[in-house]
Amino acid sequence: MSWTKNKRGMPQITREIVTIDASGKVVGRLATHIAKILMGKDKPTYVPHIDAGALVKVLNADKVVLTGKKMEQKVHFRSSNRPSGVKSTSMVKLMAENPGEILVHAVKYMLPKNRTQKERMKRLIIA
Repeated sequence: MSWTKNKRGMPQITREIVTIDASGKVVGRLATHIAKILMGKDKPTYVPHIDAGALVKVLNADKVVLTGKKMEQKVHFRSSNRPSGVKSTSMVKLMAENPGEILVHAVKYMLPKNRTQKERMKRLIIA
């Protein structure tokens, strides 16, 4: 993170791009690492009230590893916030169709549940 001044002389944050190779890494440990980078907690200039995290690009999201029996037993839920709008997907099916969604779901729920969560999730790119 570096601070520059815009046309009006106000401080502006310039974000760097962090590239992470996800092949062979455990989903939960990788998600906590990505969440720290998105929040900016890995920098010595971290301040809780300023969102100064970096942009994170994840490569090889289809090669992440799940420990134990999570591949057979774990189920992902999503909701439309409507009556009977909860849908479930098994981890095997989700890994076959969209493996990046597993990592997005894990990172989202490791970020603080406040108004900065959406903006931080926009800075997560799964390639």
